[in-house]
Amino acid sequence: MNMENDKSSLLDSLKIERAPVRRRGTPPWVYGAAVLALLAAGASAWFLWPDNAVPVHVVTASQEGAGGGGTSLDASGYVVARRKATLSAKIMGKIAEVNFEEGQRVKAGEVVARLDDTNYNAALQQARAQLSQAKAAFENATPIYTRYQALKAQGAISTDMVENQRILYDNARTQYGVAQAQVSYAEANLRDTVVRAPFAGVVTVRVAQLGEVVAPQASGGGDTRTGILTIVDMDSLEVQVDVSENYIERVQVGGAAVIHLDAFPDWDIPGSVIAIIPTADQSKGTVAVRVAIKSKDPRILPNMAARVGFMTAPEKGAVQAVSRVSVPVSAVMANGKTGTVFVIGSENKIEKREVALGLKTSQAITILSGISAGDRLAGDNLDKLHDGDRVKVAE
Repeated sequence: MNMENDKSSLLDSLKIERAPVRRRGTPPWVYGAAVLALLAAGASAWFLWPDNAVPVHVVTASQEGAGGGGTSLDASGYVVARRKATLSAKIMGKIAEVNFEEGQRVKAGEVVARLDDTNYNAALQQARAQLSQAKAAFENATPIYTRYQALKAQGAISTDMVENQRILYDNARTQYGVAQAQVSYAEANLRDTVVRAPFAGVVTVRVAQLGEVVAPQASGGGDTRTGILTIVDMDSLEVQVDVSENYIERVQVGGAAVIHLDAFPDWDIPGSVIAIIPTADQSKGTVAVRVAIKSKDPRILPNMAARVGFMTAPEKGAVQAVSRVSVPVSAVMANGKTGTVFVIGSENKIEKREVALGLKTSQAITILSGISAGDRLAGDNLDKLHDGDRVKVAE
């Protein structure tokens, strides 16, 4: 029994104790590096793979001509009417009739409105009755005074009697004249209840309504109107713009101009300089210039915002006029007087630039600053581009 125990103890002493084996996991930075490598590969594939780039057509900024013929000077302003009138009555009265609405055409002399003439008609009848009485008194006094003068010449009556009759005659004549004037005044008031158009035009504003009271200079107080409606002679429309006084010497009366309305920017309207207003606006440092509209069109309306580009005389002492560049309209994202273009650089990478805009036509637009002649620009798909993008170009 003891021998068996000794053998067991001997065998136990010969066993080798081994520590448990621990498996070592993959470090986290290995996974991060793999993800970054995949992202970098994807980005490179996106920028370098031509099918993923935005396709654009390339246009080239061209230099506008300069030299002795002058340059295109731009100015902004509004369409104005030289003949415009807000019609009202010369007398106070209640509106009984308005014959026109906004947008309707009016001929010269047409009745546009009538006032209630009841009181004025009654006043005319009263004045005529007084005239009739004064006329009868004057007609009675005239032969009596004539007879008294004859009797005085014959020595049949005294001088005092003739003088008294002369006074009666003069009073009757005066009253007759006053009655005539009162009739004329009452007739004029009655005529003034009818409001007529002073010239042909289009009604642009109707202010007063039936039943309202109108009066010159709101003499009636309260809510009394001073006008009934406004008419504009559309044939008298022109554009008035403000030109910086630094460049006013380059504007010539009679010079050609091109007008662009903000409502129709692609429409080239021919014009010419009518006059330069001989005074400057001190607060703005500008001089007003009147520009005629040579092409009449119903789309041109008063108070429309407009821009005028007109050929100007070269600056004094200038050897060569300032040069500008021109690009197709499709290559510019315009926003008023400024805009955005995308310049195509090396490796077809684009650069977004802000530019100042000048004269615009249906085909091209003048760039005043921001790019140079020869720059390559994206000509389409501008809404899909961002600064720093790479594009697939087609000349």
